[in-house]
Amino acid sequence: MKIGVFKFASCDGCQLAFFDISDRLLTLPVEIEYFLEAQSENSFDQIDVAFVEGSISTPEEEERIKEIREKSEKVVTIGACADSGGIQSIRNFMNFNEVLSSVYPSPEYIKSLEKSKPVSDYIDVDLEIRGCPINKEHLYEVIVSLLMRKTPSLPEYPLCLECKRKGNPCVLILGKPCMGSIIKAGCGAICPSFNTGCYGCFGPVDNPNIDSLQDIFREKGFGDIFERILTSFNAYNKVYREKYEEKS
Repeated sequence: MKIGVFKFASCDGCQLAFFDISDRLLTLPVEIEYFLEAQSENSFDQIDVAFVEGSISTPEEEERIKEIREKSEKVVTIGACADSGGIQSIRNFMNFNEVLSSVYPSPEYIKSLEKSKPVSDYIDVDLEIRGCPINKEHLYEVIVSLLMRKTPSLPEYPLCLECKRKGNPCVLILGKPCMGSIIKAGCGAICPSFNTGCYGCFGPVDNPNIDSLQDIFREKGFGDIFERILTSFNAYNKVYREKYEEKS
């Protein structure tokens, strides 16, 4: 199986998962054709699977992701930036020109799209691996499943179930902001395991009850940070986006 790993607007964190499983990749019939962060010689013609990190934030990136789609049998997005716009999509809810001029001293030289959007806004995506960053075991599961031509087994249930399995007390009841009931599992409930709230790195489950959780946040006295959490790691996820469009 020939694969390529491509980066767009992101921090590179999700690509590092490939290094974390590199010893196991060596035992699989996988050829890495393109991976700028990992090798000096790269080629990109036709590949079986393109793993894409990062959101689409510039006109050049828009054209490039379409080219990758044309040359790839399957496209798999990795991480919150590629799946949901990432931290950089916070700007989507602000005045673009004001943001641009506040960051760059000469904004007239910057070629940027007004909004930072998920890859799926521009092309068809075959599979998403959630997280900020992704779980290396999820990446390995996807690669093996693609080799075996089967559907990968990735968590589709809320993070709350991971806390239950680990015997964690509910940090929301203990007075910490926690998005666990509407967020996909996959991180191993790292933050609640250390008595810290969950800020939703893995994005929403299907049909999340956002209104109910927001009411609980208000009752607990930290309702003012609820929207800030939604517009963070997965700010332009389609579920969150619909919520804001409905509000406006």
